[in-house]
Amino acid sequence: MDLEISEQRFVVCGASSGFGEAITRRLVREGANVVAVARRGDLLKEKYSNFEKSIEFIEGSVIYSETLDKIEASIRKKETHGVVFNAGGPPTGTPLRTNMDDWDAAWQLVMRWKVNLALRIAPIFADKGYGRMLFIESQSVKQPLPALALSNAFRAGVTGFAKTLATEVANKGVTVNVLAPGSHETPAIERVIKNNSSMKGISYEDAKEEMEKNIPVGRMGKAEEFASLAAWLLSSHSGFVTGQTISHDGGSIAGLFG
Repeated sequence: MDLEISEQRFVVCGASSGFGEAITRRLVREGANVVAVARRGDLLKEKYSNFEKSIEFIEGSVIYSETLDKIEASIRKKETHGVVFNAGGPPTGTPLRTNMDDWDAAWQLVMRWKVNLALRIAPIFADKGYGRMLFIESQSVKQPLPALALSNAFRAGVTGFAKTLATEVANKGVTVNVLAPGSHETPAIERVIKNNSSMKGISYEDAKEEMEKNIPVGRMGKAEEFASLAAWLLSSHSGFVTGQTISHDGGSIAGLFG
């Protein structure tokens, strides 16, 4: 399928690894231009040295207003067709193993910056009559995961915000969707495997194998598979899909609407 995004422009946050990197590479392969955002500019330039004509870089952490200012200025300066809201997750831990400092930090990392950036760019897209806003969250928004109290809470909050925003801008040609990934072969899954290994007193390898056995397809997902779905949601083909939370989890969600 031709996604028809050649020469279109997208902003991808957290573009230096994991889902952000996979989405960036997929978009570039489709002929799109990408503004790649990450804390380490040197890593961005190293990873995308072969795509200099297709990729611009914004160095900085998305939790800081200065970085969001740069993203907003870039979108205002040059026509942009979509934004991927993506960043790392908070530490693992059950509710009683957290403290208020943990909750304050997780609010900044997982939710606050996404609301801030969305409120800045949604009016720009609405005025233009077109835009794609895609939030990368977790399957935990449909089925909370053990020992991920901080992520469970704030990612669900992001999903509620996205759903509400989607309704407000739907008649402006702007779609707002959430992708809810399950376990994938990305650096982020390592902290979960390590936590399970520690809690159960088993090896890292055994903990990983146990996780895979609980996935109906029998394996973890690939970031490239996830990126293909993301690219479609960022394209014009997805214009009738908005306000949705779409799982990419190998069948892990047990509910009817997984």
